[in-house]
Amino acid sequence: MPKVLIVSDSHGLTAELDQIKEKHQTDYMFHCGDAELDMDAAELEGFIKVAGNCDFDTRFPDEQLAEMEGVKFFITHGHLYNVKANLMTLSYRAQENNAQVVCFGHTHIAGAKKIGDLLFINPGSIRLPRNRPESTYAIMDWKTKDDVHVFFYTMNGEQVDELTYDTSL
Repeated sequence: MPKVLIVSDSHGLTAELDQIKEKHQTDYMFHCGDAELDMDAAELEGFIKVAGNCDFDTRFPDEQLAEMEGVKFFITHGHLYNVKANLMTLSYRAQENNAQVVCFGHTHIAGAKKIGDLLFINPGSIRLPRNRPESTYAIMDWKTKDDVHVFFYTMNGEQVDELTYDTSL
């Protein structure tokens, strides 16, 4: 069963990124921007990463596409798609790229939801969470496209049950 670790908005944290990577054995890792680290920082090794509005290393791309085990992901920070207002512009961009899953940050609000044929995942922030007291990140796994799960975790590795999202693609 493939697993994808999704983090965002770490805003300069380094030890915490290492702790998360050590805690979870995943097949893939995405950082949805605002790392505030250099593109080649050791803590970001292994991550597919994108630029956030607080990232100043110009080597970060604004968006990435990744296909893993038959699932196509669109990864971006979200600030260029006005995600604090709504997900419409982001949805259009993901559809243009034939994505099935959209991973983004910027709002610092953890959550997963399906709109039409697209699964949107915002892991929240491991530094400055909003709408929740605890910092969060997410892990998506799937056995088949009809058996997809998104789990959210706190920095101490506890699962946040009320955020768990089960769906199909």
